[in-house]
Formats: sequence, C-alpha cells, structure tokens
Amino acid sequence: MVGLTLPRGRQLRIISVAATGLLLTSIAVAPPGNAQTVSQLSTESTAAVEAPLGVDEIASSPNLKLIANLPKQAPFDTTAALGTDIAFQGRYAFVGNYDGFVIYDVAKPSKPKIVSQVLCPGAQNDISVHGDLLFLSTDASRNDDSCSSTSQSATIKESWEGIKIFDIKNKTSPRYIKAVETACGSHTHTLVPAKDKKSVYLYVSSYSPNATFPDCQPPHDSISIVKVPLKKPTDAAVVATPNLFPDGGYEGRTGGSATSGCHDITAYPAKDLAAGACMGDGVLLDISKREAPRVLHTVRDTTNFAFWHSATFNNRGTKVVFTDELGGGGGATCNEAVGPDRGANAIYDLTGKGDKRKLEFRSYYKIPRTNSATENCVAHNGSLIPVLGKDIMVQAWYQGGVSVWDFTNSRKPKELGYWERGPLSDTQLIVGGSWSAYYYNGHIYSSDIQKGLDVLELNDWRTWTAKLVHYRELNVQTQPSYLSW
Repeated sequence: MVGLTLPRGRQLRIISVAATGLLLTSIAVAPPGNAQTVSQLSTESTAAVEAPLGVDEIASSPNLKLIANLPKQAPFDTTAALGTDIAFQGRYAFVGNYDGFVIYDVAKPSKPKIVSQVLCPGAQNDISVHGDLLFLSTDASRNDDSCSSTSQSATIKESWEGIKIFDIKNKTSPRYIKAVETACGSHTHTLVPAKDKKSVYLYVSSYSPNATFPDCQPPHDSISIVKVPLKKPTDAAVVATPNLFPDGGYEGRTGGSATSGCHDITAYPAKDLAAGACMGDGVLLDISKREAPRVLHTVRDTTNFAFWHSATFNNRGTKVVFTDELGGGGGATCNEAVGPDRGANAIYDLTGKGDKRKLEFRSYYKIPRTNSATENCVAHNGSLIPVLGKDIMVQAWYQGGVSVWDFTNSRKPKELGYWERGPLSDTQLIVGGSWSAYYYNGHIYSSDIQKGLDVLELNDWRTWTAKLVHYRELNVQTQPSYLSW
C-alpha cells in the first residue's frame, strides 16, 4: 500500500502491482474449463435450462465461452466491494468498484493483469475515461471529497457527493486532481465531447431528493452538466443544470417509480442525440448544444416498466433499447411468476424528423431462461456488438449471466447466445453476477459484482464482421459510430 499526499488534503491510497512487487502469478486466471459447463444449448437459445444450475456451475451456448477470469483482489475482495461499470482505452480496461476502481491490462485477453487498484470508497463509482483523465461518480454522502472520506448523512450541509477526476497518464499510479460537487451526487455520468474538442462535458444523473437534504432538494427534475477543460481539468465546474421535466415527471404508481431525476443517459454525439432513462420516464434529447440539451420526446410504460435504468442506440440512430431494472437489481425476477415483459428491455423505433422525432414502442426482450430464487436477475448494462448491417447487443443480466441478442427486427428480437454461472449460494440470495457486459476489440468483457473480471470469446458467423472494428477508447454510454451499410 502506497500513501500519497495530494492537494487540498486529499489522501489517495493506491495498491499498485508494479509498486508493491506483487507477483502476478498469484492472481488466479481461470481457464475456460475451470468451472463445469453443465449445459450447452443451440445458438438460437430459446429453451430454458431444465435443471437449476449448481453453485458456480456454468451453462452456455456453443458460440460463447469463458477464456479468463481474474477474481477481485484485496482490498476489493469483500462481498460489499461490488464490481461495477467498465471503460476502455487501448490495452486497458478500467472497472469501477463501490470501494474505488481497478485498471487492468487486457492486451492479451486470455491473461488479463491488474496494473493498479485505487481505494476510494463512494458508491457506485461509475467510470469513464478520456485521454489522460478518468472520471468517477460518487453517489453516497461522504464527510468530505477525499479518498479517505467516511459516510456522513446527507442532512448535513457539509456532506459531499459528486464527480472525482483522476490523472491516469501513469497507469500504475493514478493521481486524484479535482472534485466537483453536484446536486444529489452522481449516480452515473455520461461523457460528451465538446464540438471544439477542447473540453468534455459530463452529464450527471442523480435522483431521490429529500426535503431534509440541503444539497438535494425536491423537486429534482434536472441533470448537472460539468464542463472539463482538457488543458486545465482542475478548472472543471458545473456549467448548467437543465430541467428535463418542467411539468413534472411521472408521478409513480404501485410497482412503478416516480421520476425525481435520471438514472442514466446514453449520448450519441455523432447524431447529436441522447436517450435518458429517468426512473419513470424514457427521454429522447437533442444535444446539438452541449450545455443546453432539449427534450424531443418522452415516453412512459405504465404497465410493465418499474424503473427506467439505461439506454442504447442502434448504430444508425434509428432505435433505442431501454432497460427496466425491476427490483433495483437485487431481486430474483427472471422467473415464470414475473414473466417475459417485466424486468426486460423495451425496443423503440425513432420515427419522424428533426424536432418531430418520436420514440415508438415495438417489443420487449428478456432472456429466455428461468433462474432460481437465490439469483438476482434483471436487464442491466450492455453494448452494441459492431456487426455491419445488423443490430446486435451483448448485455449483462446480473446472475442471469451474459446474453447476446439481435434486434435488427424491432418487433422480433431473438437471442443468439448466452453464458452464465450458477448462483453464489443455493440457500440465500447474495447480490452478484454481471453488472456490465461490453464488446471491445474482439472480446466481451464482463464486470462480475463478486467474481471479478470475466473475458468471453464469441465465435459466430453472424457477428464475425465485428472483429473488423477497433476502438482506441470506449465509454459505452458515449456511443461511437462504426462503418455500416
């Protein structure tokens, strides 16, 4: 453990493989056969696994296999240290954790290595990268903005939540350089490059205001926009707080969240569009003016959606997939009692032009397997697989595993492949499974809440053109465009 003294009294604790001399050979990398594969269904996987999986057993379609697993390492090896979102740059994967973040070297996907770990508690530590900068969301009230902060009630005015900024030029020793407080903290954030390329914007999503919270007062119908000058990131500051729901958001219902902010936003900068998943509402935004996003259309699902969680555009920018995080990610909702339309994805087509563009519902998609009562399972974070001429995603479903599915036909989505572990326990529900599953430069990377980093290989003739697409940097919620036809 290395202690550094940083400006403004911040203390950053870095656990660096290079600095401590920790032998990488002590890190267990699981080969594909390390866990028993108990079932392999056809690549058109529509049937459920007949018998429940045992603890840590694996089921998969033949086209998707595990090639590496790198378990969580101390100090992130506790059940409470949940692995979260992933960002990519060159040979590196950056993975958030409720207690900080980890930088992995994935130059050889079958043998990932930990480069450094930064201990900086402040759930949920949603993460993005740009050049030499890393951005981290803090959505837990803390007594200050340091990495040695402790929990403190949001009823205290001096409590802090918001965005932390790190210099990651040296991957073995990231430096904490700036904090920006935002209203109601930062549950997630979305990086949006400025059109002049001199700055980046962070669209900060947060929710759940309370009249007793001095820095999170209701109504909270807005997002915070942080501007970060790239040449002087320490000048980062909130420059706008646009109100997305001037008439008030969805009022809520039994089994459906009221809108009091947004959970996540996905931007498609090349199209000047963004899609907001805002608790009780789905929102289509025009972001041609980066500091003044405009709402083009709002949709609601008052029958099946409980909590609008995240969004993904197709490559052409003509569809949006919204996810419903029924049960907040902690419930067992992939079962016959809940059914196929709740805790699912909803596919919307974009119709019309200009300011008359609208979102029109087409269908739901949910994994076609039944999970046990001890497995939290619901639609969660995924990314496009850059297949030419097709709309194909890989997606995390917590303990429902990783699903590859095709929504080229918006009305008839279908699964192409899957991979999943059995439950963490067969007697109690322990929150775990894949938080984020993203395709990056030829492989699928999954941040498993309890098991660490999984690397999967997809071999399918329907997705082979994705191997032609390579990114230098990928923040999935800053959706890139790729060549299509």
